[in-house]
Amino acid sequence: MKKIIIAISIILVSITTVNAQKINWVTMEEAQELMKNEPRKIIMDVYTTWCGPCKMLDKNTFGNPDVAKYINENYYAIKFNAEGDSSVTFDGNTFTNPTYDPAKKNKRNAQHQFARFLSVRAYPTMVFFDDDFKLIAPIAGYLIPKQLEVYLKLFKTNKYKEVKSKEAWEKYQKEFIYEFKS
Repeated sequence: MKKIIIAISIILVSITTVNAQKINWVTMEEAQELMKNEPRKIIMDVYTTWCGPCKMLDKNTFGNPDVAKYINENYYAIKFNAEGDSSVTFDGNTFTNPTYDPAKKNKRNAQHQFARFLSVRAYPTMVFFDDDFKLIAPIAGYLIPKQLEVYLKLFKTNKYKEVKSKEAWEKYQKEFIYEFKS
């Protein structure tokens, strides 16, 4: 009986561990260092602390085991507070938020210069970079796992370089084979 309980416990822990996979978020600086040894594409979650859809994206999409596994295996993932007070160095330029108001820490605040540089106009926005840290595209809005899967694989496989028209995008989506569970 004791062996059965131990076996069941091991199985439950294994199942929980598989389902609890989390995205390995890194800072901009860490990603830049990692890129030196192992270049990868980058996904940046540009969020704000007050944004409801940003919190839903974290829980429902980035919390999805298929999404987390795919991102961890193929991307470096960065979280960036678009209204925070951090300093970001990118492509030889330093970006700050000079009008950040600490009294508005968890409320709407001034937009960070880096968010403007990335053309972020809505929250959440996922910004994709290639393996040379060059901007591919910002994708605005809350996406469920299957919606994000299309973009993750489009950018990872470089198919985005072939999708040059609305018709090509519609064809890509129509032929896309979904694998993530929602």
